[in-house]
Amino acid sequence: MPNPTAAMLVIGDEILSGRTRDSNMHHLAKELTAHGIRLLEARVVADDHAQIVSAVRALSSAHDHVFTSGGIGPTHDDITADAVAAAFGVKIGVREDAHAILRAHYQRTGLELNEARLRMARIPEGATLIDNPISAAPGFTLGNVHVMAGVPAIFEAMVAGVLPTLTGGDPLLSQMIDVDRGEGEIARDLSDLAARYPDLSFGSYPYQRNGVYGTQLVVRGTDGARINAAMVELARLAGRS
Repeated sequence: MPNPTAAMLVIGDEILSGRTRDSNMHHLAKELTAHGIRLLEARVVADDHAQIVSAVRALSSAHDHVFTSGGIGPTHDDITADAVAAAFGVKIGVREDAHAILRAHYQRTGLELNEARLRMARIPEGATLIDNPISAAPGFTLGNVHVMAGVPAIFEAMVAGVLPTLTGGDPLLSQMIDVDRGEGEIARDLSDLAARYPDLSFGSYPYQRNGVYGTQLVVRGTDGARINAAMVELARLAGRS
């Protein structure tokens, strides 16, 4: 069985404007790789209802899992929950279990659970809550879409809570080697090698260090023995003049 696939949908005008640098995709990619789920696609969309609905529908039909970040807070532009509900054609409203979580949190902190904060208890019908151990306001899973906060610490905590509930495949392994030759010099040999190992993926990343051009070669796959065999051939390639 091939490893499950995933996509990420990053939501927020602040990402597209350059005001905020996204770190959530990098974290998710590492965690999914360790869990044996292949992150194959990532998109960034604005705080726009139609764009979010369209992206959720497209990604959820193309991949086993979709992870979203952003847009589930208390303000007017936090529209992700409504858009995900619309994408699945279900109703959304304040749910008692989410309401109880927020009520207990704000009682502990001495803050008011006002109308704006209560928006974070609006959950699509049929969704399962995702725990938020940092600020209480839950995310949720609807179908194969996991809806999470955009704040990195909260996003990471939610990912840690969701991943153990998902079936992964074999962990994705990788090895790398630096070759002091340009990509153009090794491209043909690397292509031939990749053809002999169709079960592995090969990446080449050029660099310049101390005035010397080179290429970092990375081999990825789930079979450690096959990766080791490919690395032996790459070492020979690295030693050629």
